[in-house]
Amino acid sequence: MSESNTELGYIDGNKKEDFSPSRVKYKKTVGDRIFVVCNIIFMILFVVITLYPILNTLAISFNDGIDAVKGGIHLIPRKFTLNNYMVVFKQQNLIRGLVISVLRTVVGTGLGVVANAILAFLVSRKRFLLKKPLTVFWVVTMYVNGGMIPVLLLYKNLHLTGTFWVYVIPGMLAAFNMLVMRTFMEGIPDSLEEAAQMDGAGYATIFIKILSPLCKPMYATVALFIAVGQWNSWFDTMLYNRLSSEYTTLQYELMKLLSSVSSQSSKTDPNSTEGANLTPVAVRSAATIVTMAPIVCLYPFLQKYFVTGLTIGGVKE
Repeated sequence: MSESNTELGYIDGNKKEDFSPSRVKYKKTVGDRIFVVCNIIFMILFVVITLYPILNTLAISFNDGIDAVKGGIHLIPRKFTLNNYMVVFKQQNLIRGLVISVLRTVVGTGLGVVANAILAFLVSRKRFLLKKPLTVFWVVTMYVNGGMIPVLLLYKNLHLTGTFWVYVIPGMLAAFNMLVMRTFMEGIPDSLEEAAQMDGAGYATIFIKILSPLCKPMYATVALFIAVGQWNSWFDTMLYNRLSSEYTTLQYELMKLLSSVSSQSSKTDPNSTEGANLTPVAVRSAATIVTMAPIVCLYPFLQKYFVTGLTIGGVKE
């Protein structure tokens, strides 16, 4: 029997059916079709529920302030205007706050990922004697802290208040991020490390050239967590740098804008058209879009790393 006849499905001159996985077609049952339809409906509803609040906020941000208070705006502005965004961008120190927010996000995210990755690498090694005690210590810090006033006094004694580094140094190490990285690293086969050690590689080489490339999805996930936290943070600015306008942040400036708009709105005659563009509902929506846009633009670049199983099949134990 020739090889070509075997590939075509002929055995002893008789044609046989090809049962290869690529040729087998499974007949869908009624239950399969019902499941597909229900799955499609569920996903459509999920997308609508997810996108509607964002699109509704966008529509209100482009709508006239007084008209937005009446309600009834869904996906399309009823009275289109750019005045809400003009009010937001005219806020004093807004550009300075934007620069500081970008810097703290970039620097804080970079240093946070590096610091947590190094620490996670240490506690994920089986030969590390203090692995369990240190892990328990960091887990405890997730539930217990010193309180706001002791932390403020500590930062003041460390000369961190009134500086840019109060945004970066205290948040470099986070127990949750470290545990996420440690769990991921422990899932990487030990054979990779053992093979590298047999070739004379040290721990620094193993961490940089072997583990780190495999940990890109986890690094991207933790980086997104840290970046969102750094970008949205404003309370630390109010506590530690309230008197230092040079270190103000975008979120803190927008918070002050919303507070001033709310106070002005309560003092404005409701029958007057003066201050219509300072309606809290419209300005709040515009501020939300302004603060959300950078993170939304950043997410697609990190999404491709949100995959798992990069080491599946790499080493057979």
